[in-house]
Parts: sequence; C-alpha cells; structure tokens
Amino acid sequence: MTAASWAARVFLITVAALCLAAPWVAPSGYAEQHRDHPGEGPSAQFPLGTDDLGRDRLSRLLYGARLSLLLAPLAAVLSTMLAAVAGAVAGWRGGWIGRGGTLIATLFLSMPWMFLLLAVRALLPLNTSPLASAALTFLLLSLLGWAGPSRVFQAAARQVRNSDFLLQARALGIPPVRILWRHLLPVLSPVALAQFWLAVPLFILSEANLSLLGLGVAEPLPSLGSLLTELQDYASIPSRPWVLAPAGLLVAVMAALQAAGPGGPRRAEEGS
Repeated sequence: MTAASWAARVFLITVAALCLAAPWVAPSGYAEQHRDHPGEGPSAQFPLGTDDLGRDRLSRLLYGARLSLLLAPLAAVLSTMLAAVAGAVAGWRGGWIGRGGTLIATLFLSMPWMFLLLAVRALLPLNTSPLASAALTFLLLSLLGWAGPSRVFQAAARQVRNSDFLLQARALGIPPVRILWRHLLPVLSPVALAQFWLAVPLFILSEANLSLLGLGVAEPLPSLGSLLTELQDYASIPSRPWVLAPAGLLVAVMAALQAAGPGGPRRAEEGS
C-alpha cells in the first residue's frame, strides 16, 4: 500500500471518527437555533459562522457528514450484494438465465433513474420524518444502482464457471445455492471490494444532487448534499467564503475515497 493510500485512509478514519462523535464534539445540536446570531461570520463561538436561522454551521457540517458517510456505505453494501448475486448467477448458469439477467440489467441501465428518484421522492408525504427520508433516499439509490456492477460480476463469473473447483463441486452433487455461496462468491470478493469503493462516492454525490433539487434529506436533518444548497446564491460566496466548507469537505472525501480504494493511486498514475 502506498503512502497516498495510507494518508487517504487515515483522513477518512479521522473524519468518520469526528462525525460519529458529533453529539460530543459539535458545539451545539444541528437543529438548535441561536436567534440572536443569525447569518453571522466565523467567531470563537461559531468557528464556521451561523446560517440564516442561527444554526451553527460547524455542528451541521459534522452531523451532515455523519449521515452521508454512514448511509452511503450501507447503501453501497446492499447494492454490491444485489449486483454480486444477480451477476454471479447470470454469468455462472448461462443459458436463458444469463440472457434474462443481461436483459434485466440493460433495462435498469436504460432507465432515467435520476428522474425515477425524483418522482419517488416527490411522492413522499410532506410529513415524512427527516430520518425516514434519508434512509429511503439511500435505499432507493442502492436498489437502482445494482445493474451496472452486476454486468461486471456476470463477466467475472463467466470466466470462472468452467473452473475445476466449480465442475468438481457440481459433480459431487453440491446444491447450486451452496456452490454460489461457498465457492463462487468468495472468488469474486476482489470484484465486490472494487465495486463497493466505486459505489460509495457515487451514492454520496447522488444524494447531493437530490438535495440540491430539494428532494434529498428533509430539513432540519443535514447532509453533505443539503448543506450545499447555500452555494446556489453564488454571488454572495466571495463575501462569505466559509459557506464553501461543505463543498471542500465533499471534494476531500471524494478524493480520499478514490485514493484509499483498491489500486487508487495506481489508477491515477495510469490515467496521467
């Protein structure tokens, strides 16, 4: 592992630790309003200032990053598991099962999933709790994000389906489910790890896009995406540069995820 990978992982662990400790580290609650200090700049009491409702920006940044960094990996795990099972079965069994799996994955990939997300989120009741809206947002992302990775798993499973260990397992009469679970999926674990690391930043950015459109995590619960909505008033950014803190953290987390993943620095060197 390179020094860049180690530095990226240390950074991610540090950010995750601070975010998980937000109830004890943050100066105040994410929804607490300091009505005497609306729209203030950075100070000793508010290191990143306050928003227009008097809420501490640093506290909301810690809580928002905690939400994104917790739910995005969980969504990536679910999406990767769905893709691994669907792709492995289609690539290993072949025949009409393989063609059916390819057709379903192609249909999912051809769907305008961003518009589908917008439609589903817009249909939610207005009184949906913020935590429920956040969980549902990332759940939808995971359920719609399995198709692309499944084709990678399908190609990998197709390469090993005639391997000696799989043929021997079938000859011994081992049930297909056991072959899939105990023999095929472990062989595909490096592919699963790579797809997981690719899915985490994708889901974080997808949630950010939804939040910028007002259909992400509901107020007052913050997320990295919802905190970026203040940047829509770009004319005021030069006079309030501290509002760029969520964007800076988002960019840093994205870069660290790419560097910390399998072969991250190597990919960067090959791309240059």
